[in-house]
Amino acid sequence: MSANPQWDVCRALRVARLFHLVCGVRDACVTPFLTLYLRQLGLTAPLVGILMGAKNLITAIWAPFCTFLAKSYQRRRVLLVGSLLGSMGASLLMVLVPPLDKDLVTSSCNGSVLVATTSGPLGVSGAGALPSAPQSTSVHGEGPPSLPSRSAGIMEASGFRNGPKESDHEPLHDLPTDLGNYVQGARTVPQGLLHHTAASEVVSTALPQCPEGSGLEHPTNLSVTPGKILSLEGLQWTFILSLVSVVFWELLTAPLEQVADNILYEYLDFVDATNRYQNLWVWKWLGMSAGVCGITTLVGQLDCLLMTNGPPGVVYFYGYSLLSPLVLLVTTAFPVPICRHQESSSKMVKALWLIGGHPCLVLLALTVFLVGAATSTVQNFLFWHMKDHGSSELVLGFSVALSLLWEVLLHPCKTPLLRKLSRVGTVGLGLGCLAAQLFYYSFLWSWWSVLPVQILSAFSSGAFWWAVGALLEDLATPGTERSLNAIFRGHFYGVGSSLGSLVGGFVVMYSSLAVLYQACCGVLLLWLALFLTIPGRLPKERRIKYSKLLAMEASDASDSEEGTERDWLVKAMHEEHSDWKGQEEVVTRQGWAGAKGSGKPQHAGHKLHPWTEKSLG
Repeated sequence: MSANPQWDVCRALRVARLFHLVCGVRDACVTPFLTLYLRQLGLTAPLVGILMGAKNLITAIWAPFCTFLAKSYQRRRVLLVGSLLGSMGASLLMVLVPPLDKDLVTSSCNGSVLVATTSGPLGVSGAGALPSAPQSTSVHGEGPPSLPSRSAGIMEASGFRNGPKESDHEPLHDLPTDLGNYVQGARTVPQGLLHHTAASEVVSTALPQCPEGSGLEHPTNLSVTPGKILSLEGLQWTFILSLVSVVFWELLTAPLEQVADNILYEYLDFVDATNRYQNLWVWKWLGMSAGVCGITTLVGQLDCLLMTNGPPGVVYFYGYSLLSPLVLLVTTAFPVPICRHQESSSKMVKALWLIGGHPCLVLLALTVFLVGAATSTVQNFLFWHMKDHGSSELVLGFSVALSLLWEVLLHPCKTPLLRKLSRVGTVGLGLGCLAAQLFYYSFLWSWWSVLPVQILSAFSSGAFWWAVGALLEDLATPGTERSLNAIFRGHFYGVGSSLGSLVGGFVVMYSSLAVLYQACCGVLLLWLALFLTIPGRLPKERRIKYSKLLAMEASDASDSEEGTERDWLVKAMHEEHSDWKGQEEVVTRQGWAGAKGSGKPQHAGHKLHPWTEKSLG
């Protein structure tokens, strides 16, 4: 920009709205469905939790660091362009990761019933186990009769762990020799080894006698997926390649929006128009609502046409890559002001010291951390639960759109809500609604049952963050407001999401997703009780801001306006009287001096007071 730029605020806001809208559409193509795609690759719940934990941790730490460097070296536009181009290519790396079961690709597009639940290895909570009723088509001709479900207390059809049943320990004398030895050997494998290695997917079932020489004695010849041995080496390679792709992708994508937001805020701050910056998130939410519905519509129609060697869901990544050039085009019109003075880097340190020395901020930081951990379980594993209940991709996208739209619709009620419930009360309302959502999710019974409860997202996400922002604004010292917001939204929430993803994956593997959601609900309710009782016991510190002092002075001035006017008038009259009196004494002395010399007053053009002329005459 030139040294004296022409500040066009309206144009800058239009570009910013378009940028957030297009970024919302692009992010909605992949972000909600990433864990579902990792499940279809064959990864277990703990491995998916590790991947998502690494992703959230990079976002929390790497994005602020890149923003600081780009601003220090005046390379923010270069970072925007590089982030968009790099993320466009990095997203396509996920398409190249080979799935653990490559037969899943052809079977899903051919309409095989087994594929939806047999892609993952043993120990996968939601990654799939063998259903009991449907038959499958063998590669060697007509397959055996339907297989009764007798998984040895490990998995059910939905993919979650169940307890053992009586029929699980029936003898294997009815099985062929080879198959009986195979299954018996699988049963002797320690349960922990199955969970930690996920090396094979074995079904312990009682099959009818197979004729000798038919080629069906070995379990690998039964079908494409049942009884198929999935190697530990293949699982390790799939996990490593997925981890490298996700980490590299997030390193390139994480700084984009934070850098763009800082650029726009500084631009508006130069012209004192930062109040118009607050509502830009609405455009991103609208873009995500439209994008998540659009991409799920395309997935059902184009997935099998575009799929080569990857699992279902490659359309998500292709859509993300195709929208990146459009975001890049909008970025070229983004206003990037030149920083003439470096912002003090001590603001972040001051904000951290402020948090450590204020009990209310510490309590609020722990609240945001717990909310991040609980929310990550919904973002990572809710779609798994919905898929197990028969939800299609369109229903998944519609559930996300509903939660975002309810939040946008509640936004006009933000000020009355904070005024009626207070800021602490609104935070408590958000915690309660999130706990209610988690408890409801643990009892899903159908593909549509998740839709009605999405209205609570308006309070658990929208109202919660509005109240947190208002509390931070009240407790912040001058100049630390944005630093506090960045720490709470980026670091505390991001680290909480990372830890929640890691712990949630192991809880799903060792128990079930319903137990995970119920445990999160209990923790949030316990913390809600503490959050509402602790602030009343803390010592109250009264902080008076300069703006409030000005408002108080203006209020006092308006209350005593009549008395103030009277005081001003009296003071002015006293000053005028004293000035007039001094001038009168000078003129009087001059007049007497002239009268003594010539009999007439010598006042050099001054017109004397009538009383003075009368006394002289």
